[in-house]
Parts: sequence; C-alpha cells; structure tokens
Amino acid sequence: MAHVGLAMHFRRDPNDRRKELTVSRFIEVVHRNAVASRNTADAFIKEMLHYNIAEYVAGGDGRTHPLQPTAATIERFTGWVTAHLRTLDHIDGGDRLGRYLERPDMLATLQPLIADGLLASKPVREPNQTFSLFIWLNNGGIVMDWLMSGIDPDHAGLERIPTGVVSIGDFAKWLKLSRTHLGRKLRTAEELGSIGWLGQRGHSVMWVSHGFYEEYMTVQAAKLAVVDNAFKACFPPPR
Repeated sequence: MAHVGLAMHFRRDPNDRRKELTVSRFIEVVHRNAVASRNTADAFIKEMLHYNIAEYVAGGDGRTHPLQPTAATIERFTGWVTAHLRTLDHIDGGDRLGRYLERPDMLATLQPLIADGLLASKPVREPNQTFSLFIWLNNGGIVMDWLMSGIDPDHAGLERIPTGVVSIGDFAKWLKLSRTHLGRKLRTAEELGSIGWLGQRGHSVMWVSHGFYEEYMTVQAAKLAVVDNAFKACFPPPR
C-alpha cells in the first residue's frame, strides 16, 4: 500500500484533480488492484496521517483533501532505494547506485515503475504460507528480516537453520510489538513446521525451516528483480 500511495504521489498532475492523491482515490486504487480491502486501505491512510508519514497538502482543495508523503518519508524511501541498488551492485559488480546518486531527481520516475513491478509480481503478491503469515503482522517484514539476518550463511543448507533469536520477549520489545501478538504468530508458524526452538520453547535459540528460508529468499529475489528492471528503464546503458 505504501508503494501504491507513493506512485500516485509521483504521478500526480497539479492541473488535473483526477490524478491527485486523495483518500478516496487511494482506497479505490488499492481495492481495484486487490492489494487490500477498502477498510484496510482507509485504516492505513489514517495511520499514515497519525504518524506524520503522510500529510494534507497545504492550500489544497478543501473538498478533496489531497495528500502527500512528508519530506521525512521521501528521505526514508530514498534510503530504501539506495539499499536495494547497493545490494544489486554487490551481486553483479554494477554501478547502479553511483548512477542514481548522480540523478536523484529520477526517484519520481523510478518509484512508480517499482510499484508497477511489485503489483505485477506473483512471487511478491502471492508468497507462500509462512511469509504470508508474517507479512500482515505489524512490522512483519522486519520480523522476517531480523530472523534471516541472524543466520550464518554456512548453515543455510540445513533443514533447521539456527537464528540469532532466543527470547520472544526481547524480540518483541526490540520490534515494539505486542509480545502476545508476536507469540501467537510464532506459534502458528511453529505449527506449520516453519520455526522451532533448539531447546525449551521461547528460551533457546530459534530455528527456521529450510522451506521458510527459501520462501523468504524467493520474495527478496523477485523484489530485487523488480527494482533492477525499473532501474534499467530509467537508466538505460550508454551506447
């Protein structure tokens, strides 16, 4: 939903009210693309406004209340873009990040293409069961990132891959999540055979299954491919 909203912002036309980013238009686009329900989209916008991630445009039409991401949000998203370009460069030795930093104004062209690619990507839109379980949890992506970042690459081929997580309470506190809610999600993932503990539940090192690890890596690879294709469209190689 965040990518949808940003794409609508960058594609706006100040001279065409039909292309403004408004609550009603956002809800309609999210619903039409089967990203989420109308109620979920409405709740998302309310949270974005509450936490100053989005704001009403000063001097905008009082009837439509056009929205825009705050300057801080654009700055954070720029960090997201540079992180993904840096990762792609590390994979193949490319120079995407350097080329982008020479033309940071291209963000307004690049991001909508990324959003289009994510909406069209089946691995991103329809991930397997355990990934889907976490992605709808608040900070669910960060939960998975933290689990996977604690994995020793040498252990990636194991059926039960140790992570760096031991205490559910500490894990929840660091992520600013409800311990009860996180624990419930972890219990469901455990019932699926996707996670477990090497010793006493919640008091020993957590492991993730090889299948869950592959689910996560498949989505990340698909997302990086989307970013790479969008970059190529914005920055064609010199002839």
